[in-house]
This record gives sequence, C-alpha cells and structure tokens, in this order.
Amino acid sequence: MSKFLRGLIIAACGALISVPALAAGDAANGEKVFKKCVACHAVGEGARNKVGPHLNDVFGRVAGGLEDFKYSKAMLAAGEAGLVWDEATMAEYFASPRTMIKGTRMAFAGLKKESEIVDVLAYLAGYSEAAASDQPAEQSSAGPAQETAEAASVAPAPPTSSTRDGGVFGLGRVATAEEIAAWDIDVRPDGKGLPPGKGTVADGEPIYAEQCAFCHGDFGEGAGRWPVLAGGHDTLADERPEKTIGSYWPYLSTVYDYIRRAMPYGNARSLSDDDVYALTAYMLYLNDIVDDEDFELSNENFTEIRLPNEENFIPDGRAEEPHFAADREPCMKDCKPGTAEIVMRARILDVTPGDADDGGAGVGAVD
Repeated sequence: MSKFLRGLIIAACGALISVPALAAGDAANGEKVFKKCVACHAVGEGARNKVGPHLNDVFGRVAGGLEDFKYSKAMLAAGEAGLVWDEATMAEYFASPRTMIKGTRMAFAGLKKESEIVDVLAYLAGYSEAAASDQPAEQSSAGPAQETAEAASVAPAPPTSSTRDGGVFGLGRVATAEEIAAWDIDVRPDGKGLPPGKGTVADGEPIYAEQCAFCHGDFGEGAGRWPVLAGGHDTLADERPEKTIGSYWPYLSTVYDYIRRAMPYGNARSLSDDDVYALTAYMLYLNDIVDDEDFELSNENFTEIRLPNEENFIPDGRAEEPHFAADREPCMKDCKPGTAEIVMRARILDVTPGDADDGGAGVGAVD
C-alpha cells in the first residue's frame, strides 16, 4: 500500500468519526455555503466544468475521474492510489484541500466550520445518485433547488417590502442604511474610506502563505497563469512589461481595496480589516517598498506610502478631448481603411485562468 493511500485511509477514518451522517446536514444552508465555491465549481442541471470540475454525481467518483477535465498531477495520483469521493473523504478535503492532497490546484483554503462542511455535503448529495441511494426511502431524491421550488409553489414567501416604490415598474424598494453601508467599502487614494486597523509585514506573511501563495507564488512571482504581484521593476518600457504592484500600480489604496473586496479567490470578504492591512504591508515588503519585517501599516500612516509609478498616471482628460467636447457623433461605419484584423480573443485577454473549454483559443489570430 502506498504511503499516500495509507495516510488517506487514516484521514478518512478520522472524518468518519467526527462528521455526522448526511441526513444531519441542512441542504438549504449548504446551498448558501456553496456560494463560496461557485467561482470554480458548478452543480445542477447543465453544470459544466469551470476552473474546477463540475460536482454532479461527485459521490462515488474516483479522484481525477472526469475524462473531460484536466486535473493536477497530484489529483490524478490520488485517484490512482485509490481515493474515491464519499462523505468522509470529501469532508476531509473540504476542511483543508492542500493538507490532504499535496500539490492540488485547489486555491480555496478550506471550510473551517464542521457545520458548513456537513451542510455542503448534504447539498451536493442532492445532485448525486450514489448518495441518494444510501439515504432512507422516505427522503426525497430531488435536488435542493427542486425541493425549494416545490415548497415555494405551496407556500410563497412574503415580499421583502410591502411598499413597492421602484419607479414605473413598481419593483424593489429603497435600500436600508445598513445595506448601503455594507456596499460602501471603497477606499480612495487620499485615504477616505479606510477602516480603523493595523497589521505588520510579519503578520501578513503567514496569511499570504495560507490564503494567497497557491495562486500568486511564494514570493508574488505568480503560479501558472495567475497574476504576478511582485517584481517587474524598470520593465514598463519593454515590449512585454511586467505590471505588478511595485512596477505599475499607482496607489496603495487600490491594493487594499482589491484585497478587501475580492480576495482570497473563491472566498472573498472572509478577511478581517487587520488581515488586509497585514497583507497590504506584506505586498509592500515583497516589492521592496518597505524593508523592515516589523513595519506596521495602519489607517494612521497609510497615506504616507507612495508607490513607485504614481507620477506616471495622469488625470482623466476625456472631457476635454476635442471629439468629446464638440459632442460629435462617433464613427460607426468605414472608420478605418482596409480589413479589420483580430489580434487577440477576449477570453485570452482575461487575466483570470479560464476553464477547461479555453483550450485551443488562439492568440494573434487573424480573420
């Protein structure tokens, strides 16, 4: 028996002891938790592979077993060693993917609450015949989405507001102050919008290693097609410049705002404000903008930091552009002599790695 499979069996047995049966999970809540996964995975009718494989009929599937998805070597090796996805093995994987399978491309750090793991398992079981066959006969084999729709047809939910004030169509309502506050989290270059908080370079390093390094590399050098975050100094005049935080970005507020709003990939808004300050400080360290591991970034000293390329960004002058200022009609026909040439496909321009269907898209194709 291989060392990998032996360790896997031990881990799976531990999961069987600690994780309740599927029947104990709340599939409706699992559907909400699964929103952390939809950036990479799909489930339900018509589900296709994305960055990760679709999860229909995942129960009973051999790891790396979908023929039309390109798995990592580590996942294929796990399947060859005997790993089959069931309640125990999936619970272990959901808790810490990279601990269970070293070298997996799974970017998500894992679900930390056992209740969320059990609920997601119950939700996925609704889309897996193998799991449904193991459940008591009186349980419905329909997927959670179908059950929700059937329940709604019997007892429709009350409207969110009894007052319809959404203009001519009578839709929606005025947002509450709490809802507006939850959306209004942007940070300006002058520091407006920064929340109170602080974090050091040393604080940010372990957070980066756990939450970011899988995609962006141990030192911000990028992994695979994922963006490079550090380096690229003095390359902006090159034919293929390396646009990183240290070489290209104009304002530190953009770094903080983006991490806070969109990262880590697949689990956005999961970091505390102090975590974001610490990660932003670590980005400054990786780009040699600060050189002290004890450097502490906070809302108090944030605006004192200037990125190297700030002076090369200029105000948006489109309002003074002659064509715009004269309010002339834009050209819509025969605007350029000759035949139009396609230099790149839109799906290739996207910096986020695509799914398995991206293969074969050409760069520099001419029609």
